[in-house]
Amino acid sequence: MPPCPIVPCRAPRGGAIVREAILLFVIHALDHAEALKTRLANYDAHKAFLSDTSRFGVAIVMSGPLVSDDGQTMIGSLFLVEAPDRNAVEAFNRADPFAVAGIWRSVTITAFHRRQG
Repeated sequence: MPPCPIVPCRAPRGGAIVREAILLFVIHALDHAEALKTRLANYDAHKAFLSDTSRFGVAIVMSGPLVSDDGQTMIGSLFLVEAPDRNAVEAFNRADPFAVAGIWRSVTITAFHRRQG
């Protein structure tokens, strides 16, 4: 199995370069049954939040709404993110306006190893 990607970063003291592994995580969040109106009311705040995730040390690889089989009705959210650890992903997820508004009935965060793509 290939190692995790490594990126250089500055240590907090002394300016020495340290190497930190960047991991991939999937966030799979399902909405409450009647959450669509609340989701739409918080959409602009959610998009603004996602525009800069650097304070969490998280980078979004891809994200978007999960939809029902009709291909249109939003029923949740999916994120693939890069982060140094699970704690960073959990902090990022807790601060999302959708989470704060209580839209999601369940959230699963899982580490992910990319094999293709």
